[in-house]
Amino acid sequence: METQRYGTIIVVGGGCYGSYYVRQLGRAAAAGAIACKRLVVVDRDPECRVGRSLSGAPGGDPVSDALRPELVVQEWAPFFATYLDEAATRAEGEGAPGDAIVPSPLMPHLMYEWLLARARTRWPGRLVETRPLANEPSVPWQRAAPDGTHYVSFAEWMCPINCVEPPTCPVIRGPRTWSLPPAVRAYVAAERGRGRNLVGPVIFHCRHRAYGVGMFDTSEVLAADRLVAAAGARGPAEVLVGTVSHCHGALDMLGVGP
Repeated sequence: METQRYGTIIVVGGGCYGSYYVRQLGRAAAAGAIACKRLVVVDRDPECRVGRSLSGAPGGDPVSDALRPELVVQEWAPFFATYLDEAATRAEGEGAPGDAIVPSPLMPHLMYEWLLARARTRWPGRLVETRPLANEPSVPWQRAAPDGTHYVSFAEWMCPINCVEPPTCPVIRGPRTWSLPPAVRAYVAAERGRGRNLVGPVIFHCRHRAYGVGMFDTSEVLAADRLVAAAGARGPAEVLVGTVSHCHGALDMLGVGP
């Protein structure tokens, strides 16, 4: 078994989901499946479950000797604004670090929010906005949120919290014949066929890498920012951005005006 090596792994949230991911990453590190220089957990509450684990307070979990987490007490959006801006600056000189992000099922569309903010900073004189999807994707379940994010899922049932989306779905006990990344690409192709000037899509695919923990690489987010910059430099553009697993996801349309 080859060890997966990372610079920093960032876990979004230190509550129920985040503490589970921290435990699993500790087990993966102890088994030699994962190695990283830092494991960072971001939560606004210093008394979150990971925080209690680090302080030894009741309600925490044992901390792995193989991979001890660091807790950053901060709101998610400002944390990623600083972290990703700094990573983008480093990428221009030294290349992006081998970092990875572990998303939470309950987080807002944080990577899209950063791309949107970067685009607004890049083009202060242009209208940069979230636009609605003109047509619904072909998935069994979907909802449009008030902030413009379009949530999609191939599952019409309650999924197990620790599901790694294997080839055989544990709920239907049959083949998992679906996957959101190709479905999103097909949606963009169909929209182009209808005459919409779409770029991308940008897809942050949360892949399950070890011991039930899904991640995507920081380098993918930086590449998405470069794609948005190049598309907007050519003129008005729309970029579909999705953070997805095989089964579930969040979609947003980033529009850049003239």
